[in-house]
Parts: sequence; structure tokens; C-alpha cells
Amino acid sequence: MKKNNLKLLEIVKKEKEKEYVKEILKKIEKRIEEGIEIYPPKEKIFNSFNIFGELKVVILGQDPYHQPNQAQGLAFSTPKEIKNPPSMVNILKGIEADLGTPSQCLDGDLNKWKEQGILLLNTLLTVEDSKPKSHEKYGWYEFTDNIIKEINNNFENVVFLLWGSPAHKKEKLINGNKHLIIKEVHPSPLSAYRGFFESKQFSKTNEYLKSKGKIPIKW
Repeated sequence: MKKNNLKLLEIVKKEKEKEYVKEILKKIEKRIEEGIEIYPPKEKIFNSFNIFGELKVVILGQDPYHQPNQAQGLAFSTPKEIKNPPSMVNILKGIEADLGTPSQCLDGDLNKWKEQGILLLNTLLTVEDSKPKSHEKYGWYEFTDNIIKEINNNFENVVFLLWGSPAHKKEKLINGNKHLIIKEVHPSPLSAYRGFFESKQFSKTNEYLKSKGKIPIKW
């Protein structure tokens, strides 16, 4: 049975003990008490960090889905029983265009990726119902910056897939000689047509992992 990546969990645990993170969570709690719907559910805010085994890939997005029953604490992933959002549809198209075979996650639930060592991280970890980037000033950017710095320093040969301009800003935190950085447009319909489907980023990721003696991802 695969075990969680304890090194990553320890990094997150230490960060959560800092005062600014406690303040973020207090703000979220206050909004919930005011009757505001927050996504993902409180118990799933840090769900992305429960990856199994070796950390191989970080996929960095923007903020969680802001419609009911979509966000589950994993960037881009949705519960299998709901219709795939447009960004997820485009991710699946990109995989098939690159690899010539369909993804194993056609239902939009990316837990199978998490189980292979993929950290599905948004630059913001929470959002309010129907209000994209509503928690942009809560302090989450500092949190994700610090987590990425720690991953950069404490892990070797990780592939960073940075999707969209908020994710691209994190490039400066990553040592490109130690890790592989792949910057692409966001898979949203607003930007995916600008090269997401032609990027070959999924095969490039697997080629890099194999070159470092790691098991490639079953996308």
C-alpha cells in the first residue's frame, strides 16, 4: 500500500503553523459563519498535499472552481459524477492530442494523478461561490510561494507545469537546473487555443521522468 509523501506533509504542516496562515483560516471561518459558500469544503482546502509516494510533478493552476459541487481541493479535478468543466475538457483533449490515447481520467476526477505523485496545486486555495479570485488578498499567494520554494529546495527532478499567468509568476521560485519547468497557457477556453493542445507537455514530462529513472505518469 502506497504511503503519503511525509516530507511534503511536514513542509505543509510547518507552514500552516505560521501566524499568517492562521489568519487566512480565521477569515474563511468568519465568511462561513456569515453564510457565504466557500469552495472547496473546509476539510478539503489542503487535500492536494495528500499525494502518494514520490513527488514527481506539480501542476499549478489559478484558483478553485467557483460553482457548487465542483472543487475538491485538487486543481482542475472535479468529482466524477458531475459534468466536466471546460478547462477539464481541454486538458483531456490536450492529453489525447499529445499521446494519441485518451486519459485514464475521462470522468474529470484526477485522484489517479495524485496517487502517482502529482501535486495539483492552485495559487489560491479557496474561493467564494460565483466569485473568481475572491480570496486573492487573503494571503494564499504567500502560502503557495513558500510551499513551492520548499519543494524546490527539498526535492530533486520535479516537473513543474505552470498553467496561466498567475502560475507563470512562480517560475522565479524554481531552479530550472534542478527541475523541469514547462510554462503553458491556461486550459480555459479563453486561452487554450493559444497552444495548449500542441504543447506536447505530457509526453515531455514523461520523457524527463524516464531520463531521471522515474516511473512515467499514466495520464
